[in-house]
Amino acid sequence: MSTPPTPERAKGGPLPGLLGRLAAGVYGLAIGRRNRAFDAGRGVATLPLPVVSVGNLSVGGTGKTPMVAHLCRVLLERRVRPCIAMRGYVRGKRGGAGSGSDEADLYRREFAESVDVVAQPDRAEGVRELLAAGGMPRAVILDDGFQHRQIRRDLDIVLIDASRDPFGDRLLPAGWLRETTASLGRASCVVVTHWELAQREELMELRRKVERATGGPPIAMTRHLWTALSEGGEAGERLLPLDWLLGKRVVGVCAIGNPRGFTDALAATVGSEAQTEFIVRPDHDPFDAATVDRILETARRVSAQAIVMTDKDWSKLRRVERSAWPCPVVRPVLSLGFVEGQREFERLVLAAVQRRPLR
Repeated sequence: MSTPPTPERAKGGPLPGLLGRLAAGVYGLAIGRRNRAFDAGRGVATLPLPVVSVGNLSVGGTGKTPMVAHLCRVLLERRVRPCIAMRGYVRGKRGGAGSGSDEADLYRREFAESVDVVAQPDRAEGVRELLAAGGMPRAVILDDGFQHRQIRRDLDIVLIDASRDPFGDRLLPAGWLRETTASLGRASCVVVTHWELAQREELMELRRKVERATGGPPIAMTRHLWTALSEGGEAGERLLPLDWLLGKRVVGVCAIGNPRGFTDALAATVGSEAQTEFIVRPDHDPFDAATVDRILETARRVSAQAIVMTDKDWSKLRRVERSAWPCPVVRPVLSLGFVEGQREFERLVLAAVQRRPLR
């Protein structure tokens, strides 16, 4: 089995050294001024719907997409139609946002007509346009909303990846933090994700740090689980059991904020004796023609029996003609499992949605 490439964040921030620390100081002053304006209510819009924000402190993935999807399912079970409001990050596009983002496509494929998806830089305006057009959501879920404070929220959920302790990181660009851990003081609650990627001692220490920063421990801890495999596309999908991959030669492909969860899960699924090649790209990579060619060439070179990628990455790669793939392409069906705190966490979410009447 090949060793997955080392993620860039493991090598320090995008601009390490003295220059990075100086730039981080300037960045910190700008963030402080911005937050003081938001604290005073300047530039903050109030929507006529209850708003739940899901965010984090750092650049890259902490599990926001699975959490947003979980919240949608919780609300739908209570007959509350949600709207997901997101900037819709599109790598390489001016402004970096728009309706063509991989997450927006994933949400639309997963929930079809049962969940509204607004993907534009001005999320408040997007929600207003949806309502004006006759949309009937009863709650808004902000995807990546902790730093984007232009919308008043009724619940501010912050996710912390157990495998990437933010308390030992620096502000951008010296590190990967968008805000310091002191900002956790304005969070409604903290959820620790990727429980499966940390040791018990690390989890206990992280719990203590969160409690010191917020006055209370994390409300919940979650882990990411692969429950099945999905193969096919819009013309027809089929579910396969996880053991379909056992012992197969595979190529693992991902372009997500924290690839470790994907690479560890794939290695465990195929087994230690299987041959696995990894192609790990930066978060939101557009998978240009050269990258697609590399994936196809690698699969042919190792006589791969399957190419495995995340569902978010499939949003971009499903444009490739099916006949071009030299072997089946499968995506893990991801489940957000609660190790602890699920009941209390979901009770808090429902209380936030229900305590503000619709106007």
